[in-house]
Amino acid sequence: MCLAAFASLSAPESRQYYDKKRAEGKKHNAALICLARRRSDVIYAMLRDQKPYQPNRKTTAQPARAAA
Repeated sequence: MCLAAFASLSAPESRQYYDKKRAEGKKHNAALICLARRRSDVIYAMLRDQKPYQPNRKTTAQPARAAA
């Protein structure tokens, strides 16, 4: 899974998640393991729901907005 996560760093969504984990202070290997875990969650959901991979699917979590 870690090799798959490393290969996925070329995908913008995966790179963004990896960079976020690095910004949180995680070292390269720890951030890569977080990404691998996230990818395994996606694979599990695909198997559970019997649906194909949809790379551009939006998540339900919305980013926090700054008060104006």
